Amino acid sequence: MIKISSDSEINFTQKFHFISEKDWETIQNNYPKNTSHFFNGKKKEIFAVNTENSTIYLIGTGAVSADIDYQEIGNNFSQSQKKNLQAVSTEIISENLTFNQNLELVKGLFLGTYNYPFNSEHPFWQESFSLNIKNLTNEEIVEIISNVNSICKGQFACMDWLNKPANYKRAPLITDFLKKISKEYNFDLEILNRKECEEKGLRAYLSVNQGSAEEAAFCILKYSNLNAKKTIGLVGKCVVFDTGGISIKASTNLHYMKSDMGGATAVIGTLITAAERKLPINITAILPITDNAVSGKSYLPSDVITAYNGKTIEVIDTDAEGRMTLADGLSYMVKNYNPDILIDLATLTGSAVRILGNTAAALFGNNEILIKDLEISGNSTNQKLWNLPMWDVWKEMLNSDVADLKNLPSSPVGGCITAAKFLENFIENHPNWAHLDIAGVAFGKVNYAKEYAATGYGVQLLTNYIEKVCKE
Repeated sequence: MIKISSDSEINFTQKFHFISEKDWETIQNNYPKNTSHFFNGKKKEIFAVNTENSTIYLIGTGAVSADIDYQEIGNNFSQSQKKNLQAVSTEIISENLTFNQNLELVKGLFLGTYNYPFNSEHPFWQESFSLNIKNLTNEEIVEIISNVNSICKGQFACMDWLNKPANYKRAPLITDFLKKISKEYNFDLEILNRKECEEKGLRAYLSVNQGSAEEAAFCILKYSNLNAKKTIGLVGKCVVFDTGGISIKASTNLHYMKSDMGGATAVIGTLITAAERKLPINITAILPITDNAVSGKSYLPSDVITAYNGKTIEVIDTDAEGRMTLADGLSYMVKNYNPDILIDLATLTGSAVRILGNTAAALFGNNEILIKDLEISGNSTNQKLWNLPMWDVWKEMLNSDVADLKNLPSSPVGGCITAAKFLENFIENHPNWAHLDIAGVAFGKVNYAKEYAATGYGVQLLTNYIEKVCKE
């Protein structure tokens, strides 16, 4: 837990001074004359000034702009300087920043302490570390620290589970973790095994799971608050490793397919953060856990599967497995829990990556207010979303000769859109639904790893949106 520096701690031994290029022009005379040879306030620029009683880190925030990502600047600083920083009383100095901008800076500083697996070795998490933020009241500092502690717990859990090697996140290991956090946060947890899934008719999910060596684990978690007025339903794709099944993927970068549970890890992180903050809302989450493996029992292209809601699906490609598991997750959610708001997240298509890269997730939905609110939350947290159309012309591409629809169209055009149109068949006419294709943003280039790794995308976005719902 982060501590506030006490009033008795007058001489700070460590200071972080965040300065824009414009502000540096007016305050550089406060520092030794040669400092301007090494520091100009450019974005992510860092220079240390040693005095008799302290080390002052000058950290550039760049040109003044409404689009400055203060969290990224803080994250880069604490990650890049972790070997130089000390676990001592620390003061943050920022020029002309609002409360929210200071919040993003501090959030970045602490999220930047992450390495896989997360531990508390970074100086910021040591007992001797404490924090003061110049020009903020104690009440404001307490609010920032509480916010940062809760988001770190949720996002670090999200990132740890996405980063784990495939053999460390098999279904029994994940369900053990879900049992642990359910006990800690008083979640209700139900885990349906294969027999129970068969009895309930969750055959689209089971078709993917039937090739697995692991038992089915269709998980339902509930976070409840006595002051809640609304319920949000979250469905997260949880394919712990995706070989592509019989439609097997190429071997190049196949090790990254451990990341195909990014939707589920975002949901898990959000549940933890919501519980830490005791948000006045009810959240029901469904995680259909499985891998997509190759075996003699694997489902096959040309199979026709009857989903939970009774619709039949012609399997064209077994590598379009995520939408099969989500189909049952969505319809099971609506038919059994009927949440006020329905959101699913999935590392679903390469199409979303080709369109938006690692800048934003693809957003689809059937409610303009929900879409706009999610876009605003995405911009607020820099976990951006871009809304794409869901015209019915795309629906025709899913027509099948032998079933109600097929799981992949014959044309590769608009892959993330046809995936969303597929899922629309399983929301049971829910009027307030959004689908987030996070394939390009959940796992990628990060500052704490040499190869691609978890970004933590989704936790801050969903938490920000849920808090807005709580205030309505």
